[in-house]
Amino acid sequence: MASSTMAGFGSLAVDENRPPTRQSSGKICKVCGDEIGHKEDGALFVACHVCGFPVCRPCYEYERSEGTQCCPQCNTRYKRLKGSPRVAGDEEDNSDQDDFDDEFQTKNRKDDSDRQHENGDYNNQQWHPNGQAFSVAGSTAGKDFEGDKEIYGSAEWKERVEKWKVRQEKRGLMSNDDGGNDQAEEDDYLMAEARQPLWRKVPIPSSLINPYRIVIVLRFIVLVFFLRFRILTPAYDAYPLWLISVICEVWFAFSWILDQFPKWLPITRETYLDRLSLRFEREGEPNQLGSVDVFVSTVDPLKEPPIITANTVLSILAVDYPVEKVTCYVSDDGASMLLFDTLSETAEFARRWVPFCKKHNVEPRAPEFYFSEKIDYLKDKVHPSFVKERRAMKREYEEFKVRINALVAKAQKKPEEGWVMQDGTPWPGNITRDHPGMIQQVYLGSAGALDVDGKELPRLVYVSREKRPGYQHHKKAGAENALVRVSAVLSNAPFILNLDCDHYINNSKALREAMCFLMDPQFGKKLCYVQFPQRFDGIDRHDRYANRNVVFFDINMLGLDGLQGPVYVGTGCVFNRQALYGYDPPVSEKRPKMTCDCWPSWCCCCCGGSRKKSKKKGEKKGLLGGLLYTKKKKMMGKNYVRKGSAPVFDLEEIEEGLEGYEELEKSSLMSQKNFEKRFGQSPVFIASTLMENGGLPEGTNTTSLIKEAIHVISCGYEEKTEWGKEIGWIYGSVTEDILTGFKMHCRGWKSVYCVPKRPAFKGSAPINLSDRLHQVLRWALGSVEIFLSRHCPLWYGYGGKLKRLERLAYINTIVYPFTSIPLLAYCTIPAVCLLTGKFIIPTLSNFTSVWFLALFLSIIATGVLELRWSGVSIQDWWRNEQFWVIGGVSAHLFAVFQGLLKVLAGVDTNFTVTSKAADDAEFGELYLFKWTTLLIPPTTLIILNMVGVVAGVSDAINNGYGSWGPLFGKLFFAFWVILHLYPFLKGLMGRQNRTPTIVVLWSILLASIFSLVWVRIDPFLPKQKGPVLKPCGVEC
Repeated sequence: MASSTMAGFGSLAVDENRPPTRQSSGKICKVCGDEIGHKEDGALFVACHVCGFPVCRPCYEYERSEGTQCCPQCNTRYKRLKGSPRVAGDEEDNSDQDDFDDEFQTKNRKDDSDRQHENGDYNNQQWHPNGQAFSVAGSTAGKDFEGDKEIYGSAEWKERVEKWKVRQEKRGLMSNDDGGNDQAEEDDYLMAEARQPLWRKVPIPSSLINPYRIVIVLRFIVLVFFLRFRILTPAYDAYPLWLISVICEVWFAFSWILDQFPKWLPITRETYLDRLSLRFEREGEPNQLGSVDVFVSTVDPLKEPPIITANTVLSILAVDYPVEKVTCYVSDDGASMLLFDTLSETAEFARRWVPFCKKHNVEPRAPEFYFSEKIDYLKDKVHPSFVKERRAMKREYEEFKVRINALVAKAQKKPEEGWVMQDGTPWPGNITRDHPGMIQQVYLGSAGALDVDGKELPRLVYVSREKRPGYQHHKKAGAENALVRVSAVLSNAPFILNLDCDHYINNSKALREAMCFLMDPQFGKKLCYVQFPQRFDGIDRHDRYANRNVVFFDINMLGLDGLQGPVYVGTGCVFNRQALYGYDPPVSEKRPKMTCDCWPSWCCCCCGGSRKKSKKKGEKKGLLGGLLYTKKKKMMGKNYVRKGSAPVFDLEEIEEGLEGYEELEKSSLMSQKNFEKRFGQSPVFIASTLMENGGLPEGTNTTSLIKEAIHVISCGYEEKTEWGKEIGWIYGSVTEDILTGFKMHCRGWKSVYCVPKRPAFKGSAPINLSDRLHQVLRWALGSVEIFLSRHCPLWYGYGGKLKRLERLAYINTIVYPFTSIPLLAYCTIPAVCLLTGKFIIPTLSNFTSVWFLALFLSIIATGVLELRWSGVSIQDWWRNEQFWVIGGVSAHLFAVFQGLLKVLAGVDTNFTVTSKAADDAEFGELYLFKWTTLLIPPTTLIILNMVGVVAGVSDAINNGYGSWGPLFGKLFFAFWVILHLYPFLKGLMGRQNRTPTIVVLWSILLASIFSLVWVRIDPFLPKQKGPVLKPCGVEC
């Protein structure tokens, strides 16, 4: 077995201390999402007395000092309230308020902290993974913040401090004499910054979003009247076509509602990385940032190039985050020795690449994409040795690529006896589907190899779970769950970042962006994950097949962020580990209701007793059963402190029942059998699930942990447990990401959509037509599987905490493939109308034509206003509309039938892809053709509509001037279909305008058969009864 002793394993202290839960004030700030506090007299804080828009005091103060000083809703200028510092313009209000000290003035720090807590700001005792509280109100020396100054240049830092001093002088809180107390002034400024929120919610301006909402409502009204007209005025001469078209239009209206209304409340968010550093990275104290386990999943290194996986791993190892808090786990589901050797080479190259990145602050930190960027790499680089070191690093990277390519070439020729490792033992993964579990710490870590500067590197762990015939391994979802268990045993970080092997970290501060939300003292505890948008490299400028999915990531996801949070899209997501374990989010304690003295005491007791009774009854519900749920709520609401003389933990103690946790009484602990039934038979893993802030027990045995990690990735570990049902990635669909996020939202968790200015992650996407259609087929097939399962959002989770508009969004994600059936019929109708001379709409009057005009205008207005508030270009929007039709009549259609056969009949149908030679030029893969059955329906549609256009024009020419009027409506719909399928037509033609013979033959054959059958049947020709009477031409 290819496992070795752990290199670089360090023990972390367990933190059982949690700050007390703050009582809810009952109202939420519409800017930052925090609870609104109360004033000194106990009344609810109100920032704007004109409209009463709910804003907490920190956001009110920030808007007055740094923003527009106006209410976000009514744009009325904020008046200075009691206890608020003066700002420019307060003199105009003639306020009679007394002057008060600045809230952030360090002379009255004790009063400030009390006021801050009273007003609903963050608690002074911050979250700390090592059990030490961090106070933001204590006295601080300027030297503690030297690290923060490095974030900015010296000139920029001085400018920020000067601006702050000017603001303080205007408020009358600082004298303008040159007393030489610059260090104290910097300390005051840093303390003021550290108290500010780590992020804020930025609503879309009302001038952009309100017209959009008005048009949505108007479009809905017009749509109702339009459908009423279509239903009440049938076309009797083409009744079957009319009936099919009306059914299609009703379905399109329903799908539009599902897609449109979840975009009612779009928001954006901005983070403050400097405040995160001030709060959790104080010099002279241990770093307080939360640890992160990074998961990289791969299956077949011959299909997923090892050099791409190596670049992803290098970007993780070079991330701008404390090295002792990052562990990278690479899952090899193909048990390939090629990937194992690639990681060994990658670890060696990282010893030189990581210090180069951090020394010169380069972006991105994936060498393949850094060296291929066509930009001025000398911009903002002032280090004299940069050019020389960059050339040397590029040369070393080219040598690294040569070594990786040599490994790939060697892997093409597998020996008959199988692969052999360097020590002469056979490679355990020679049989891909029958091998033991393997874990290897690849050289890096605190006890492993250091970089060339003698500094520690993040840990890198190779994992290949056990596979045996006869077991269900659940593909990617099963591999991710194995990584969850392995990481819990070896490092147990409270947060998990999951990436595909082709998605590298493009922004080295991506983890810090996520921590601004997840380490928020109040809001972070209710977050299940922070989702980043997917951005892609290597896509042609015109994005012919909408590979970037800009409309989804920049419009739909922003709308969901304003509800309960974005859906999980499978990669580029930072999870809260506790959410993956199936726990419910912490519930804020509500303020007790006010009671009056006019009722007898026994009445209040009765009412109160019934409420308490129902509350206790509700607490017994939950995924873990009553006992575990009660225990979990206790852990979230109390501070558990171990005695100072508690013994060091060892595996034997954990197996005997978690000895040492004296405060967890045996009466409140769930029985070991119930734990094992839920999490599996691993006492070490069970112990890790109880550590909400992560970390490992002190003094754990390294060798025993490796053995336990091998045990939790065995193929039979998940049997008779809740893995894949309630815990971890959920099984039951090839799109496990949708299911996993849906289950979390049903439990009441919230998610956040983070869009930094520099994209956090970038990946590769298939740019040729066939691969793109197969990617869409896989997504649609997963949605059909969810629709036919017990987890369908139409009927699942109604007793939970899923919001209504969020449910609509999830329903849309599993219903959209079924739109392919009416879409295919609707795209065929124009050709049939042109071939038969019939039309689905009767002759229009001037009044009825108004509804058609209003519908088209509302569609155009909705699109224009949507582009206006989102910033999406019209080209990206149009490409998305085109591929919606292309994918709908091909991949989505096949997914519906394939999903029905798979779920109902148990028949698994696969559509294979056959490749031909590609062009070596840039974007050569764009013109690569791969035959697939998915190409037949859209090609047939194009030919049918083109033939229909020719037939319709020919008929109009033969019949004279009067037939041209009705023809225009039919031609409009036919050209609508052809325009939407135009990128597909270009993909068929390729660069040399050659269409494969097999596509032409199949399409012409189907179109001809359809036309001949139609002419033979001709359902619109009136059938004559009785003998046919014709003049014989002879005078009788």
